Amino acid sequence: MLQIQKKMEILSNLTSKFPTFLLTGIPGLESVHVWISIPFCCLYAIALSGNSMILFVIITQQSLHEPMYYFLSMLSAADLGLTVSTMSTTLGMLWFDAVEISLNACIIQMFFLHGFTFIESGVLVAMAFDRYVAICDPLRYATILTNSRVIQMGLLMIIRTVVLIVPVLLLLKSLNFCKANVLSHSYCYHPDVIKLACSDTRVNSICGLIDLILTTGVDTPCIVLSYILIIYSVLSIASPEERHKVFNTCVSHIGAVAVFYIPMMSLSLVHRYGPSAPKVVHSMMANIYLLLPPVLNPIIYSVKTKQIRKAIYAVFSLQNKQR
Repeated sequence: MLQIQKKMEILSNLTSKFPTFLLTGIPGLESVHVWISIPFCCLYAIALSGNSMILFVIITQQSLHEPMYYFLSMLSAADLGLTVSTMSTTLGMLWFDAVEISLNACIIQMFFLHGFTFIESGVLVAMAFDRYVAICDPLRYATILTNSRVIQMGLLMIIRTVVLIVPVLLLLKSLNFCKANVLSHSYCYHPDVIKLACSDTRVNSICGLIDLILTTGVDTPCIVLSYILIIYSVLSIASPEERHKVFNTCVSHIGAVAVFYIPMMSLSLVHRYGPSAPKVVHSMMANIYLLLPPVLNPIIYSVKTKQIRKAIYAVFSLQNKQR
């Protein structure tokens, strides 16, 4: 027993700049991963088909060529990217027990995973601003949110994402990693990866915290401020019916904000303050964090937005007539 412990200590002290990480599925249920893959496949199919449909109807339907729907198309594109970025490793692990991933592949996956997360956060801020202008300053809506300004906002989200993410990921190349590199999830997640490093990670942690402050730390107050101003404006409306009508236009966006931020904050809290929590909790939170927004956003907007419902119905009606 003592010899085995010594061997493990020797192995754990060996370091590498080019490590191979081991992905983790659902702890304790490895023998039924194939069966677990069935609900995962269903969720991925819903996310891919739902967001693709939203994108398709916005592109093809002239009536949806407005700022509100341009932002919705950005949200769907971000959700598609988020889904595709982890689908290969998750399904590969569940189907083929492909648990190994190199550092370079891990960095590429984190670039897209965290990148699309940052973009989605930015899109939610833009959508909150869109609702604020539409409700609080409707007469200037068309002059404030022009097509060129929407494009500028989209480019700004992409530039912010690249500027924040690239330095953080490049810093990982300078770290030494121990040989026993077992990740907590079925994909690479930055806080999870740096925990496995044997060298000093203070710079990585500080840069990660700065990224968090400049994305979630800025975006969340902006969304909250937008809705404070919206509520203040709506309460000045005399008619309860008009109030209800105005608030109803915000329901879809509030739902999208909730399904994005609540799982993300929960996963961050579990990583930082719940190391003693069961591994299955970490795994479930990680999968909910990534799958919930792409699955629910198309459903929320299809159910609560009449124009999207009409557009989807028009597309299917046209296809039936052509047959």
